[in-house]
Amino acid sequence: MKLRFLLYLLFNVFLLSAQDSAQIQELKRKRSATAAEIEKTNQLLKENTLTTSNALNHLNLLGQQIESRKKNINLLNQVVDSLAVEIQGKETNLKTLEKSLAEKKQHYATAVRKIYFHKTNQDNLLFILSSRSFSETIHRMLYLKAYSQWQKRQADEIVERQKIVNQEKEVLVARRGDKLHLISVRQTEEKQLSKEETNKKAEITKLEKNRKKLQADLSEKEKQAKALNKQIEKIIAEEVLRSKKAAAAAAAARKSKKESNRTAAVKGGYVMTDSERTLSANFAENQGNLPFPLKGNYRIVGYFGVHRHKDLSRVTTNNNGIDIETTSGNEARAVFDGKIASIFTLPGYENSIIVRHGNYLTLYSNLEQVYVKQGDNVKTGQALGKIFTDKEKGNSTLLHFEIWKEMNKLDPMSWIK
Repeated sequence: MKLRFLLYLLFNVFLLSAQDSAQIQELKRKRSATAAEIEKTNQLLKENTLTTSNALNHLNLLGQQIESRKKNINLLNQVVDSLAVEIQGKETNLKTLEKSLAEKKQHYATAVRKIYFHKTNQDNLLFILSSRSFSETIHRMLYLKAYSQWQKRQADEIVERQKIVNQEKEVLVARRGDKLHLISVRQTEEKQLSKEETNKKAEITKLEKNRKKLQADLSEKEKQAKALNKQIEKIIAEEVLRSKKAAAAAAAARKSKKESNRTAAVKGGYVMTDSERTLSANFAENQGNLPFPLKGNYRIVGYFGVHRHKDLSRVTTNNNGIDIETTSGNEARAVFDGKIASIFTLPGYENSIIVRHGNYLTLYSNLEQVYVKQGDNVKTGQALGKIFTDKEKGNSTLLHFEIWKEMNKLDPMSWIK
């Protein structure tokens, strides 16, 4: 009964220990991912020095860095707390095992002493020969054999239990070491967080003092964004007109408009061929799973829509897409199969590329070099151009990315992974 209870206890303790370890491993995995985010943002902050022109993006980067740091500290707290629980459980488990081992050794020692006392008065041979019958002799021989086997099992069990105790002690020492190390890491992270928050406050103070310059830069960016929006709408309108003419020409060639295979999804929209309709449907089916428009290190510093800045009073931004800060030399990449609809240049956005995916379009702006030409077919992940690094804006390397459906602007964050 005691053996069953002990085995049950050991099984449950080890099961709980395994669950705790799995939880700790998952927390450590999340912390590693957060630490990688912090390192990526560190690299971007090192590359891009603060200027008034890139102040908001720089401040957003620093804000994201602080949020990642806080997340990392929170995960460290969870790991330390989980380790504390596991350590406490292992200490209790170890006490139970040691107590059980001590009892086992005590019982075994008592049995050995009895055997020794028995052997001094009557050896095994005399014990067998003193049997009153052949049947009793056989029974006594079997008894001695079973008793010898029991002794060996008891000794082996003590050795095995001692191994388990030693292993638990080693794990306990390792867990205590992990806990002390993570507490030290947490203290370092907290100091770094305090430093970053101080830097952020200093940047906010500096920007508040230079509010006129900041507002002037924002007004200029808003003007450039409106010009970009106007240019995109103009290109879309031209594309729609060309698609209608192509459809009319196809219908005339067949002498019947009904036989034309070009149709628009919406009234007054882009008139698509069968292959373009399939492409458009495939694009729509991949909502939320489109690849990111660049590879490597990046941080999103500008989000879709109208936003009031959380750190700067009376500062509001309006974005038709997303702005992605990345490292110098990085390239914009197509998020889906499509055809280059247009390539153009505008102040504030350098070179821009529009890729058509049926009646969906994606825009890649602020390119220093363009690798494609109008009319080219491109594949998902294909490099379209090198992103411009603006030395006048603290070496900022920023890709502006938009998604449209017909004349409607869509939030890229609901489309990309």
